[in-house]
Amino acid sequence: MTAETRTDIVVRPVRDVDAEALGRVHATCWHETYDHLISTAALEAVSPKRMAELWTHWASQGEDYRMHAALVDGEIVGFVGSGPARDDDAPRPRELYFIYLLDQFHGTGIGQQLFDAAVGKGEGLYLWVADDNPRAHRFYARNGFVLDGATQVQPFLGEELTEVRFVR
Repeated sequence: MTAETRTDIVVRPVRDVDAEALGRVHATCWHETYDHLISTAALEAVSPKRMAELWTHWASQGEDYRMHAALVDGEIVGFVGSGPARDDDAPRPRELYFIYLLDQFHGTGIGQQLFDAAVGKGEGLYLWVADDNPRAHRFYARNGFVLDGATQVQPFLGEELTEVRFVR
């Protein structure tokens, strides 16, 4: 997407009717993001239908949760979610749970728009991100996050993924 091909970009709260589209985008983003970290066999088990079921649940969360979708020309291309901290030793009361954007829209500013929709200006929060995801690390550093030294190994699609914690 260049300035000459600028399209209509909308970032808005997730709606119940978005679940199927979000499931497809979520599954695709996982393939694009984790293909170098998780086996092909594990990624092939990711079902857009299963992801849509998760989105049906997430879309119905209360007002403490901020779930937004980014649409380009009416089609969902990314999403973000934040809410109350889930960790017992949480360094902040809010957590950025996820932000995903289809690869073809990286570098367009849509990721920043998603982030801004889910995170208050200067709001303190934390997040976990794959240790081997330098693009995401740079994005979070630009948004005022720093690594706090915490790491965890999480089960992910039947395998393990090492994550690091960023705090702002």
